[in-house]
Amino acid sequence: MASHVIPTQKLWNYVPIDKSDLDMAQSETRVGTESIVQKHNSGILNPKIVKIPEQPRYIQQVVREGIILVGGGATLLLQVAMPGIARAVDKHSDFTYRPLERLRVTLTYMYCMAHGTKHERALVIQRVHRAHSSIKGPDYSAEDTDLQLWVAASLYVVHISLYEQVCGPLDPVVAEAIYREYSIFLVSLLDPRSMWPENRQAFWVYWNDKIQAAHIGADAKNVARSLLFECQLPFPISILLPLLRLVTAEMLPDALRRAYGLKTGTIQKVVYWLLMIIVNFIYPLLPICIRTYPMQYYMKDRMRR
Repeated sequence: MASHVIPTQKLWNYVPIDKSDLDMAQSETRVGTESIVQKHNSGILNPKIVKIPEQPRYIQQVVREGIILVGGGATLLLQVAMPGIARAVDKHSDFTYRPLERLRVTLTYMYCMAHGTKHERALVIQRVHRAHSSIKGPDYSAEDTDLQLWVAASLYVVHISLYEQVCGPLDPVVAEAIYREYSIFLVSLLDPRSMWPENRQAFWVYWNDKIQAAHIGADAKNVARSLLFECQLPFPISILLPLLRLVTAEMLPDALRRAYGLKTGTIQKVVYWLLMIIVNFIYPLLPICIRTYPMQYYMKDRMRR
């Protein structure tokens, strides 16, 4: 069994590419992103013209793993680090009193997009459009393509970071294929792949820029408080809230963690480090039916609704 090393720095704080490559990728990505937004600006709100993504093959090996759910809190707080998303989530979602329902909706969408048939993905996309059409205000909209890109980017970073940390490094060719297929979560564009940064180098340029531009305002802090402190979960799930706070705080980039006011220190870091050592040892030994149980459960649950 391959050994797994606990990284000493967060993967999303690190961009292992040459400066010249960064400059080139940054130029190409920004030009491409602007052009696709302008090109599709008149059509993205019409679900009838959305190009249903083809069946993904590679991301299934990542999305099916239950371990990626450990990063759910970090994913949400990364997403609401963008003010437009924070306002939409704070005003239109209820993580305090309906956390399990919010979880069901999110995971059903995620699993159907990665594992469902083309027909099922089309239905999910239609439901997303119906829900998003009413989520808007003077300075935010759930149909904002830039915000949707950030939502998909946050999913990719957290998922792939946890997967590689626990299940081992991916072959570079497979890693690139998985990255490209994560564009399937950009459901509102005519061609999602056109807005998704061209490759992982371009992606990390985009990611670093967005992290630098992140702003944790009152809306984002409200969401964090609802999720991490006020969430009304049934017993015994509720006893896991302190663990959720710990894992979420340690996974976030340092600047965002401080902005959210989440505590960390030597004790928290040691506990997190020991926890991940245990997970790294035990998780790969679990039967695949246990590792993929959340995916199987929610894929069956969708058939009953």
